Amino acid sequence: MSQRPSQSPPQSFNQSVIEEFRANGGKVGGPFEGSELLLLTTTGAASGKPHTVPLGCVRDGELLLVVGSNLGAPDHPDWYRNLLAHPQVRVEIGTAAYEAIAVPAEGERRDRLFARAVSVAPGYGDYQARTSRTLPVVVLESAEPAYVKSDGELPSAVTSLADKLVQVHTWLRAQLRHVRDEAEAHLAARAAHQGPEAPLAPGLGLQIRQHCLAFCQSLEFHHTGEDAHIFPMVARYHPGLRPALDRLQEEHRTIARIQSDLLALLADIDNADPKRFLTDLERMSDELRAHLAYEEEQLIPALADVPWPPSAPTP
Repeated sequence: MSQRPSQSPPQSFNQSVIEEFRANGGKVGGPFEGSELLLLTTTGAASGKPHTVPLGCVRDGELLLVVGSNLGAPDHPDWYRNLLAHPQVRVEIGTAAYEAIAVPAEGERRDRLFARAVSVAPGYGDYQARTSRTLPVVVLESAEPAYVKSDGELPSAVTSLADKLVQVHTWLRAQLRHVRDEAEAHLAARAAHQGPEAPLAPGLGLQIRQHCLAFCQSLEFHHTGEDAHIFPMVARYHPGLRPALDRLQEEHRTIARIQSDLLALLADIDNADPKRFLTDLERMSDELRAHLAYEEEQLIPALADVPWPPSAPTP
């Protein structure tokens, strides 16, 4: 975003902008009059706590972009380091709010999107001139799960816990396909960069890393919630499902081990063997799809009458 007044401490200045933004449907006056801002909430890389910052944003077609300018400082902003550790973020823009996956652009795509940002807000070019680091350009991709019925239509609302379960599973399956498609595209690119005269092959890159990390973290959160809340509730009212619930919990531990293997591979992504990556991903995909299908078969009938969202407790 634009240069803040030097007399204002960063935290108090940001908080005043956040409050004005939320009180006025996403509009902020003063030095930001007429500028498009958003609020980005990230999860602290070290603390695990939510952090909200106001940022200038740029649109490129349907893409929503933010630039890690940090006013041209030598280090990346904290929010950028946070999203590398936790790709899932929350975006508030205008009166809308939604979950997103933050994906830094790389290579030619980053250069093209940065040029677009500079054409809209020339100050980004000034910030880049002040520092030797390459200012990151981050694409905010909507991560809102869409629950698709068997006939392909979207329901008017998710009204039961069974609906919510299928909604989450649908999102997880879509993210898994997304990662698989990106990995296959990478392998095709690597195959096209063979021979002594060929240019360097592209790395796996941040795009695949961010989607994989978001997928794994979402799956871990989903399984933790099931183990702590959903499964005990189902066992209480449907004791005959106890063997199935025990099997699902054991599968959670198996899938957690697979996720750890995948994330370990991602930790050295620039040097990773893409074929090994694809093999591990396919193994994970097969086990996960079977797990989700079995879970739906066993739990959907038991959860169909449980309202969602939960009713507030009576005082």
